[in-house]
Amino acid sequence: MRRQETIFALSSGRPPAAVSIIRVSGPHAHAAGEQIAGRLPQSRTAAVRKLRDPCSGELIDEALIVRFDCPASSTAEDVVEFQCHGGRAVVDALLSALGSIDGLRQAEPGEFTRRAFENGRIDLTEAEGLADLIEAETESQRKAALALAEGGLRKQIGLWQEQLLALSARAEQAIDYDEEDGALDQSILSGCRALSQDLTEWLARPRSELLKDGIRVVVAGPPNTGKSSLINAIVGEERTIVTPVAGTTRDYIEVPLSLGGIPVRLTDTAGLRDSPDEVEAIGVARARQLVESADILVWLGDPTDAPDHPRLIKVRSKADLPEPRHDMQGIVPVSSITGEGLSQLIKRIEREARAVLPSEDSIALNRRQAAHVARAAEALEAAAAARDLVLVAEDIRLARAAFDRLTGRAGVEDVLDSLFSRFCLGK
Repeated sequence: MRRQETIFALSSGRPPAAVSIIRVSGPHAHAAGEQIAGRLPQSRTAAVRKLRDPCSGELIDEALIVRFDCPASSTAEDVVEFQCHGGRAVVDALLSALGSIDGLRQAEPGEFTRRAFENGRIDLTEAEGLADLIEAETESQRKAALALAEGGLRKQIGLWQEQLLALSARAEQAIDYDEEDGALDQSILSGCRALSQDLTEWLARPRSELLKDGIRVVVAGPPNTGKSSLINAIVGEERTIVTPVAGTTRDYIEVPLSLGGIPVRLTDTAGLRDSPDEVEAIGVARARQLVESADILVWLGDPTDAPDHPRLIKVRSKADLPEPRHDMQGIVPVSSITGEGLSQLIKRIEREARAVLPSEDSIALNRRQAAHVARAAEALEAAAAARDLVLVAEDIRLARAAFDRLTGRAGVEDVLDSLFSRFCLGK
């Protein structure tokens, strides 16, 4: 059901700017537009109009006006957009004029997108994609968010729901019409099992949090092996303290950056050793935890002492010094002083990072989405193992309910406020 309130907000960046866009959405949007700009153009047609204050009649600006009729608009409501000059005074005057019209109010952050969701224009997965797109800082984040915002996951969910609906209809029909009470149609059970396996395969894919939060690359090793110097060399500035004193780094230091368009959290850690110093010992304990949780581990130190890690990069630091060489098979020699091997190490990190990220042509689930897909998979697996048609039908219903929560059709009120608060004003 559409709301009765009409909202407005600046939908472009903060002034000053060459052009600013102010959006109005709701049942009184067209009437409000006429009070300020006079006769509106045809739907989806831009026209130049003089904008006047509806109370004083004073000229505010001369601007482009675009009109959209419900439901063919971004919010599925009547919409008017003012594309005016982007000076602060012009924007403030136009917003003030809109605020003086009865029935209009300033929009809350994310309210335009929330209306699009509530009016069925987009589903919850597309709204999450839009939120991610607004926050995207790297090329890989942008591509993943755009795939979600354009309905990639919604289309896949639609295919799953069609299969579920067909299975549900067949199960209900079997309950009502099978002559042999409680007879089991094996094709229904095999259909549930196949769909559960498909969902399980999706759950095994890399999650979107790696793209959003960044891949944690932990640089670890004994004290004085050049960990902090290496991080400073990669980042290109002094972000960590470097001294010849062992145990200088007593806590981890995290530096966010983009390597080849991939978001990375480069993490410096305390040198791994047994220390009588209580503070350093705490830092060493945290370093060991970070080593275990690292997506990629860069090890500086004796290669034979390197922890067992699935994505381990062994580095021979201080390669400019005449130190005894180990077997260099698979080891990257790097000097933070001369830059030797630095580009090779960065390329190696990029290669390992791409291997743990979702591929650019795939849809990555976030934690919320994965939780509902997992519930649906569990329900379908239970249906496939059931020996009673009534239980099969009930488990299929539970799977359908999980998809309804996934798309936002039901049971997501606790999610909405948190999601739409991530949007900026006017989106």
